[in-house]
Amino acid sequence: MSYKGSDFYDNDANLEKYIERRQWRENANDTLEKPVICELIGDVTNFSILDLGCGDAKFSKDLFQLGCAEYTGIEGSGNTAELASEILDGSRGKVIQTSMEEWEYPEDSFDLVISRLAVHYIEDIGSLFRNIHRTLKPGGQFVFSVEHPVITSTLQTSGIRTSWTVDNYFMEGYREQQWLGGTVYKYHRTIENYYSALQQAGFAVNNLRESNPQRKYFISEETYERRRRIPLFLFLAAQSVIN
Repeated sequence: MSYKGSDFYDNDANLEKYIERRQWRENANDTLEKPVICELIGDVTNFSILDLGCGDAKFSKDLFQLGCAEYTGIEGSGNTAELASEILDGSRGKVIQTSMEEWEYPEDSFDLVISRLAVHYIEDIGSLFRNIHRTLKPGGQFVFSVEHPVITSTLQTSGIRTSWTVDNYFMEGYREQQWLGGTVYKYHRTIENYYSALQQAGFAVNNLRESNPQRKYFISEETYERRRRIPLFLFLAAQSVIN
């Protein structure tokens, strides 16, 4: 399938709705996903960091505040890459507009590779993970988040939900979803598949997390309790094995 996740954001209307969604005070990215990512990456002092599917690269601000030395973002969407360029202007960061599948990964170049909610758009994660392993310095870390497989197994209409269906879990492949007025395709795979693909690429998996909410990030008790019902995101942290 030739679809790339960045295609969605090259539609101006889709991007506008996405930016509006991210401005919600209790959006899932900031209340559920970002806190776990920050815990998993830990100390990044003097790190050279690669961010795959960086979007508007706003996370670079947090990384620089945490002490990272250099930041490189890879972003397929021209719209969001333009936003990232504005964010990174005057910093020790840069954005490269290309897809994570097509970029030529330099060898032994980064201390940390991150990818936030982008890997679930990729069909061939085996090739991607091997490229990431090659571009990491010996002992470097790879931390990423994806939409949880219990969600991608049976994608449903976006919006506030109070019930969920999980079906066809072991039937991997693309799933179509109507989201923010547009169409997105996410590649569903099992937790086991993500884990095994990392090992086969030469990684040692150090941590696996799910989006168990922390009360301090929520204003509304109702939203907090609803987020406790099902995991929206899956996180994996792995280390490049030193041969």
